[in-house]
Amino acid sequence: MLKKVLSVSLLVGVLVLWSLPIQQAAAAEPIILGVPTSLGFLEGKEGLFCVNMAVDEVNAKGGVNVGGEMRPFKVVAIDARGAEPGVPVADVIRAHKKLILEDKANFIVFGSFRSECAIACMDVVGKYKVPMLLGTAMSPAMEKKVKTNYDKYKYTFRVCLNAVYLIKYLGGTMAYLNKQFGFNRVFIMNQDVAWARKTGDLMIKLVFEKMGWEVVGRQAFPTGSSDFSAALMKAKAKKAQVILPIFDMPQSGILVKQWKSMRVPALVAGFISPLAGPAAWKTFDRKIDGAMNSIFEIGNIPAPKVPKSVEFFNKYRKRYGKSIEAGHSPAPAYEMIYILKDAIERAGSLDSDKVVAEIEKTDRMGAMGRIRFNKGHQVIYGQDPNETALGCMAQWQKPGKRVIVYPESIAEGKIQLPPGLKPVK
Repeated sequence: MLKKVLSVSLLVGVLVLWSLPIQQAAAAEPIILGVPTSLGFLEGKEGLFCVNMAVDEVNAKGGVNVGGEMRPFKVVAIDARGAEPGVPVADVIRAHKKLILEDKANFIVFGSFRSECAIACMDVVGKYKVPMLLGTAMSPAMEKKVKTNYDKYKYTFRVCLNAVYLIKYLGGTMAYLNKQFGFNRVFIMNQDVAWARKTGDLMIKLVFEKMGWEVVGRQAFPTGSSDFSAALMKAKAKKAQVILPIFDMPQSGILVKQWKSMRVPALVAGFISPLAGPAAWKTFDRKIDGAMNSIFEIGNIPAPKVPKSVEFFNKYRKRYGKSIEAGHSPAPAYEMIYILKDAIERAGSLDSDKVVAEIEKTDRMGAMGRIRFNKGHQVIYGQDPNETALGCMAQWQKPGKRVIVYPESIAEGKIQLPPGLKPVK
């Protein structure tokens, strides 16, 4: 009997000791993470889900070691609505100020959705010296501000892909198609909004003109358009080998359905946001096979050659009972919590200048590959997951699987050409 009592006592003692760090962290003053995003949009919702998932993981292991004291993260989210049409930048700035002044946020994570809002809010976090890690906005103007006025803007970092890297991935894909199949004739179809127009312009100036491609046509579509057949007929008549779509509106998946039904002998390769996630196969009636789509950061799609991307993707599915659908933002939202935790622990303090200095030293193998910042506080993206973070190009292939086909370093399979399209060489 005495043995049983001693055994039970020992077990209880071990459990108490094991749970002590968690209890201590829970009792300590929390580190407030302000999340101002657009919760009415897929990227905003899934980004916040990933922030919460990472925070819960950190807190379950005792929290963050701040100079010897274990403290938990606490998330305070606000729907800043910055991605909604007509919402003024001033409203988004007010949301950031509320988080900093009223909710006492120590850090801003994930940040504003729209680039013009995020860039404007750099002045806010600079004024109050609150480090901010961005996960959606893509304008390269952020890095320029950091480089030109470091002392004022050093508090802003970006973990997600930026517009320059998107052009590089799309350009790299076109170079790969030329190398593999000899293709050099493209028809551009883009949404008639600033980011999509600019992406098309830059693809012509920085990629197609330099590589000697012929742009056989280009057509813009107002947001909400649902019929792309006339442009597809033009692409077919002009003998385009590649159709480059650039869209983020829900209806744009119809473009691929029409491409399939019209049997246009050209490869669709670009960015159509509703085609990014696994649910697209059923959403678009299983008529999207053959389309190649850009995934801005791996982890949002599992890349078997980068095990941490698969681990992250599966953890999300297990926690939320569904897969990640957004091709942009979730993986960076998750990783930035660990970037911040590690920086705080190395700094041994919540002092913003000390934490900023440590964020700059980040060198982490994560869901997106190797995560390091350049001098403009942008995570570096490239082709090798052992050296940089990665985006990728995935092709929908039967029976409803997204197969990574570019870059070659993480490719799972070969590109399948649509009926009627043959290699030039």
